[in-house]
Amino acid sequence: MKETRFASLDEVIERLNPSYPVFAVFPDVVEARARAFQGGFPGTVLYAVKCNPDPHVLRALYRAGIRHFDTASLPEIAKLSELFDDVHCYFNHPVKSRGALESASDVYGIEHYVVDHINELNKLHEVVGTDITVEVRVTTPKNKSVYNLSSKFGAQPDDAVALLKEAHARGSRTAIAFHVGSQCPDPLAYRASLEVARDVVARAGVPVDYFDLGGGFPADYGDPIPPLEAYFDVIRVAKRDLAIDAPLFAEPGRALVADGCSVLAQVQLRKGDDLYINDGIYGTLSEIHLSDLRPPVRALRRGKTHELSGALKPFRLFGPTCDSLDVFKVRFDLPADIAEGDWIEFARLGAYSIGMQSGFNGFFTDTIVQVSGASPISGF
Repeated sequence: MKETRFASLDEVIERLNPSYPVFAVFPDVVEARARAFQGGFPGTVLYAVKCNPDPHVLRALYRAGIRHFDTASLPEIAKLSELFDDVHCYFNHPVKSRGALESASDVYGIEHYVVDHINELNKLHEVVGTDITVEVRVTTPKNKSVYNLSSKFGAQPDDAVALLKEAHARGSRTAIAFHVGSQCPDPLAYRASLEVARDVVARAGVPVDYFDLGGGFPADYGDPIPPLEAYFDVIRVAKRDLAIDAPLFAEPGRALVADGCSVLAQVQLRKGDDLYINDGIYGTLSEIHLSDLRPPVRALRRGKTHELSGALKPFRLFGPTCDSLDVFKVRFDLPADIAEGDWIEFARLGAYSIGMQSGFNGFFTDTIVQVSGASPISGF
């Protein structure tokens, strides 16, 4: 089936003339990012579906060769299974309901599961049985990641040792997993975590099928970050220095898709230096609020669609809901003559955007388009 694509975001505005937000996917960018990551990472790449579950994105990743997926819920597993016949899903949420476990095993044949507590291991074995691979997730040393995921998940090293031993004694295959935290700016965080994981495995004295390094690989939002090659080099050297014989897995999300999507939001009212737009913190722009993210922006005007290019000034942006909290803490520099009906492109919003919108107050983005090439402000 041939998929419809627009030539540019200008064409999207001209042809659709929408009064609602538009989520734009650039499949060429997603494919290129996925191919580059697979070419650089010294192991198997699992895409973290929670980062962006849109089917256009998933198909682009599949075309690029991704066949392994980090899934956190039964609906994510079902979506992948319906889209593709030859992919492998890993149920990598450390806390799962019994019903979800039963369906994951009986309906979808899932064989890989993450745990970080003895009660979850007991539940897993009671529902699914022991002929599975149990990934024990260990907590990681604190680092400068934007989101510290070890504050919620991850067993302490002593507990991880006990979990590995117990899973192995019951007849399960075992693996070790960790997550350094989302948007990690320091490649050495992976070495530090690999050292912890290697020591846990050595103390447990059981064979492990693989080391799962999780995600955390960053995207470029303007602040200086090392290139992905620096992360791959650190991981490659650490594997050698620590004498890790098992294969390596990774669960990138943001690094694969951030550059590959934009959000088009329309200005519905201007009050001086305040702009009221039709997407906000309860919609696809939520991470701007959660992490003070400042993605690249530009303004466009329909008619003779063109990018506004006047002098820039800072504007405060309000979202569409009636909630007074629906306002961004950061201000955005936009042309001084921006007005009602103009559009703002928020680039590099492929990660934690379309999958996080809530539909609060009836505002919801359900128009998703594909655009050839790349956004002129994506940095790709």
